[in-house]
Amino acid sequence: TLVMVEDQERETHVLKRGNFNSPGESVFVGTPRVLNGLPEASLQNRLGLASWLIDRSNPLTARVAVNRWWAEFFGRGIVATEEDFGTQGDLPTHPGLLDYLAVEFMENGWSMKYIHRLIVHSSTYRQSSRTRNDLDDIDPNNLMLARGPRFRLDAEQIRDNALQISGLLQNKIGGPPVYPPQPNGLWRHVGRNAPKYTTSTGTDRYRRGIYTVWRRSAPYASFTNFDAPDRAACVVRRARTNTPLQALTLLNDVAFLEMARAFGERIHSLKSGSRDEKILFAFQSAVSRQPTARELKILQEVFESELTKFKQNNEHARQIVSEAQQSTKDVSELAAWIQIGHILLNLDETISKS
Repeated sequence: TLVMVEDQERETHVLKRGNFNSPGESVFVGTPRVLNGLPEASLQNRLGLASWLIDRSNPLTARVAVNRWWAEFFGRGIVATEEDFGTQGDLPTHPGLLDYLAVEFMENGWSMKYIHRLIVHSSTYRQSSRTRNDLDDIDPNNLMLARGPRFRLDAEQIRDNALQISGLLQNKIGGPPVYPPQPNGLWRHVGRNAPKYTTSTGTDRYRRGIYTVWRRSAPYASFTNFDAPDRAACVVRRARTNTPLQALTLLNDVAFLEMARAFGERIHSLKSGSRDEKILFAFQSAVSRQPTARELKILQEVFESELTKFKQNNEHARQIVSEAQQSTKDVSELAAWIQIGHILLNLDETISKS
């Protein structure tokens, strides 16, 4: 048992180990000696602890911070065990770089923006992410950073990115949680007062993933499929798996179907553009680059094939488009563009940072 008592002479709190009848050795406020103890002259309270955390003689705080930011940009920290810098953690792949970034962070007013800019302006970060045959055996995991980073986005980012591409993303800040579309019945359970998942309408339907309501016993399904943690415990480093459920989510989840529909309508709304101009616009919107000649040819063929199919079956085209667009004169063309949008939102390159 730990018992808190007041020591008037030291004007601080003392912890005594044991019980009231048999107190043990006194334990005073302090920090682990292996990490440099609190200076004798420092305040023995939370302010003193905060000062110790950012003291230049204690670089651990700065090193942990810059390592986590590096992991966000590169998919892996300089110390891979971002949550553990102790003896059980991994050694840094580039110890000199980690020290350099930590010192830069401290010497530049602990500015996050400065470090972020320093990283993204580096030649290392700006390399092409294209793999090279000569590195497959030497450095298959890109630990030595011979190419740019390439990794799948996190669950919330995948949804936010698709909303942005489709033109649906709402940037409102703050407010209560929202209930975006998800498969029916996930919140059902035995009991008198079963909670109801009332899907949000209007702009709340398309807010950023950070505002999505979270129920630990039934978290948002598409987030779970893309390895979002269940929040039962703090997770510093998320897993990145590759499962069929992820592809099925992008193909069939009602939220992503809505995004594909909106993206198709956005492409179709470019009235002055030719077919190829619309394909170029759509492709660049999804992956931030121009398509190769082969990619352009494939999308051209898919569009013509879908357009022919929908012209032969107008009813099928109306099932694809939104209710507000079913009376549109060129509903078959709109449906074909929705299919193109659906394809582009499902590209591996669309859901990857590269």
